[in-house]
Amino acid sequence: MWWKEPVTSLKGIGVKKAAELAELNIATVGDLLEYYPRQGAYLDYANLKRIKDLLTDGSKQIFKAEVCQVRNGYGSSRRAYTLVTVRDETGYAGLYFFAGQRYKAQKLALGTKLLITGRVRQGRTAKSVSEVDVQDIDAKEAKAPGILPVYALSGNLSQNNLRKWMAEALKLAAKDLPESLPEAVIKKEALPDRLTALRNIHFPASWEALRSAKRRFVFEELFLLQCGLLYYRQQNRDQREGVKHGADGALLRQVREHLPFELTEQQQRAWREISLDMQDKRPMHRILQGDVGSGKTVISALALAKAAENGYQGCIMAPTEILAAQHYDTLREFLQPAGLRVALLTGGMRARARRELLLNLELGLIDVLVGTHALLEEDVRFAHLSLAVTDEQHRFGVEQRARLANKSQIAPDVLVMTATPIPRTLALTVYGDLDISLMKGRPPGRKPVQTLCYNESRRREVYEGLVRQLQAGRQAYVVCPLIEQSETLRVRSAENVYEELRGGVLKNIPCALLHGRLKGAEKEAIMADFAAGKIKALVSTTVIEVGVNVPNATLMIVENAERFGLAQLHQLRGRVGRGDQQSYCVLLAGTDSPEALARLQVLHDSEDGFYLAEKDLEQRGVGQLFGLRQHGLPDLRIADIMRDTDTIAQVRRLAGQELAKPNGRQELRRMVDMQFGERFGMIFNT
Repeated sequence: MWWKEPVTSLKGIGVKKAAELAELNIATVGDLLEYYPRQGAYLDYANLKRIKDLLTDGSKQIFKAEVCQVRNGYGSSRRAYTLVTVRDETGYAGLYFFAGQRYKAQKLALGTKLLITGRVRQGRTAKSVSEVDVQDIDAKEAKAPGILPVYALSGNLSQNNLRKWMAEALKLAAKDLPESLPEAVIKKEALPDRLTALRNIHFPASWEALRSAKRRFVFEELFLLQCGLLYYRQQNRDQREGVKHGADGALLRQVREHLPFELTEQQQRAWREISLDMQDKRPMHRILQGDVGSGKTVISALALAKAAENGYQGCIMAPTEILAAQHYDTLREFLQPAGLRVALLTGGMRARARRELLLNLELGLIDVLVGTHALLEEDVRFAHLSLAVTDEQHRFGVEQRARLANKSQIAPDVLVMTATPIPRTLALTVYGDLDISLMKGRPPGRKPVQTLCYNESRRREVYEGLVRQLQAGRQAYVVCPLIEQSETLRVRSAENVYEELRGGVLKNIPCALLHGRLKGAEKEAIMADFAAGKIKALVSTTVIEVGVNVPNATLMIVENAERFGLAQLHQLRGRVGRGDQQSYCVLLAGTDSPEALARLQVLHDSEDGFYLAEKDLEQRGVGQLFGLRQHGLPDLRIADIMRDTDTIAQVRRLAGQELAKPNGRQELRRMVDMQFGERFGMIFNT
């Protein structure tokens, strides 16, 4: 199969060029063909402007000009730049290159003819162009009509290199290119065939042909991703028989009656969905998305009690020993009065205690096992596992989830929980193999956290407020973006803030420093002392984002808050407001930028994590907020989850229809393998 051949099989690609292509994740001819031009980056030779006709409104434009001067300089803030002056028959323009782009500018020889794209504004004496992308043009290409692609590059690769190799790969495709979508789907959606779409996404015959090709590949990528997820889901359900748990009985009623609170309406609805799933013969695959502080642990306790009531075992896996210990304490409180046996397994256990625990587990003398990744180890064997719960699912991938489920001869019910609010469109992509339950709102008795946004001018006042909270017997967090001071970033580090506070306003108050470089035992000891009230103020990095429940902590100060995403700030804010006292989250911005302060104001106005996650997606994009790769899923090359929300819902429906057809699973499996290859293999092989 030619598309699986290495790129070195193409003319002009040797070992060195292949290494540079590898930096772009291009290893095979097929990878090359699926390396699409940058978003919106095409050169339309029919619309090249003259310098005189360039608009100075800050928009991106394309023009052709000749280099007439290259010089280095410094801006008002001593920021180094390289200025390349170019000209055509109508005038002059200045191209500004900063930071890592300067070396490219300094290589430009006088008289070089360039194709230039960039944002054009009016400078003092000539038009000024920033965010510049330039490429040499030879006489032959300069006369070529039509639309040419612009690719992201690495090393010494040029646009001409990529275009030449792409044209050669397309000639191979013309001889033999398998289709990657079912014929019925192509016809129904009026999509171009794969070869036509490939030609028009790389060398468009027209703008309309380009739009049609993009639509085809966005659809294809999302359709096959959903096919893969639904295939995995069906395989999970079909391969092994599940457990049909009985209806809620006396033991479950006893657990509910002894809870120290009434379930909220949202909790009751989520529990109904989970309980009915567990009563089905097919294995449950459900995610419980609960906003910060919405009370997910009690729902998992009910599910674990239901498994035990039916004579089976359950387990819950958490990403850190701190969180596992917290779950253990909470579950013991909820379940032990009903006679259920709860145990904790972590990596730091003594060998003898571990051996004893594992023996009791295998003999069926433990009903509920709580643990970290240690649960995944081979010597952890259950007598009758029927429910596997994972908490903070974004810390675990599909593979780990499957390994936990494989701890049983029967297919256990799988419940995953997360406090990271994910917009539904993203959840359908990341958790396409799971049903979704949502819980919003706080349990009764908890007051909303008051969120305040200030800049550096209010810093002293903020820390005076910290002291007042501590003197009133409360506790506080101070969160910083870095562990230690950076030479390049002007932000406050946890080490510096800790030393500053310890020698200043917190001089006689017990405080501690917590960050990810500390050993596990040190972190555990600090968090235990904070939870016990021995430490009054905890200066930390984001390691407390998923941490212990400390109801007495009523204040959080976030330094350089502008450097965090909204969803992450919301997660951090969830560490306070867990008791019955009024709590506060103070966002200290290290900038006076109106845009940054306006973004933080969104947190002041809303406590809805799902709304904030949508805003984060708008502002920072999917990759920043919630990368797909950590879930074991392939990255999206051309689709955009925010832009293509309608397509996601559409392809999910179509994928289900195609998989239900005779031989549909085998045919779609072939297509998914062809598109995603080994990147999806892990899911199919678990």
